Amino acid sequence: MTAPDAPTRRNKDVLGHRMKFGVLGPSTNTVVQPDFDDMRPHGVTNHYSRIIVSDAKAVSNESFLAGTREIDENTLAAVQGVMTCKPDYLVMGMSAVTFFGGAEGGRKWREGIEAASGLRVSTGAEAVVAALNAYGGVKRVSVLSPYFPTANAEVRHFLSDHGFETVRDVPLQCPSWTAIAEVTEETLRATMRHLDGDDVDAIVQVGTNLSNIRFAAAAELWLGKPVIAINTATYWHALRANGFTERRAGFGRLLSDY
Repeated sequence: MTAPDAPTRRNKDVLGHRMKFGVLGPSTNTVVQPDFDDMRPHGVTNHYSRIIVSDAKAVSNESFLAGTREIDENTLAAVQGVMTCKPDYLVMGMSAVTFFGGAEGGRKWREGIEAASGLRVSTGAEAVVAALNAYGGVKRVSVLSPYFPTANAEVRHFLSDHGFETVRDVPLQCPSWTAIAEVTEETLRATMRHLDGDDVDAIVQVGTNLSNIRFAAAAELWLGKPVIAINTATYWHALRANGFTERRAGFGRLLSDY
């Protein structure tokens, strides 16, 4: 992605003197906050605002969708909360609803948050597309998620709208929001091996409470192709959208090369 001109809005915060990010994520999410803090450069600070939700017991397509609706409905309250610290930019630490409705649905959802906050926003769905385009040459992907099948269908729709064919996808069907953070590296390894193949140019992982920023970076080495963790893509997108060009090792080629 092409970095825009440096934004004019700046603050005198002694720690976030370069930029303050307001980060929106479900109250049940325990992975986004430490993931984003691990990737932040000096002078950029992350200020997490919790979208208050129950720990949804996702045991079916219907209950999963009901849980995502609760997140969606409570997002604006979290936006209002984080705006009191005067952030410069918003970063979405939740992903499912940002894919819903294809490219148009994702764009309208982002624009709604931007209208409510008066700030620009990075969303997981659009960040994944930007990341795939940054690598270049990617047409066919596999997708790993903690979701249920109905949400994976939304991810496939969104990617298709942007010209990417989903060859295979695996919804892990985690039984609750907090259970997503309990997915092990053994599960990730086995799933990525299933998703990989000569017919796949890249593997994409969605679901922000799934800890994968370092495992995905390691997987790129042994699979020899892009492996995109949504938390890495989203934070990379926020940095590059604001003109920050620092390269970081240890989180995959996206942050080290692009």
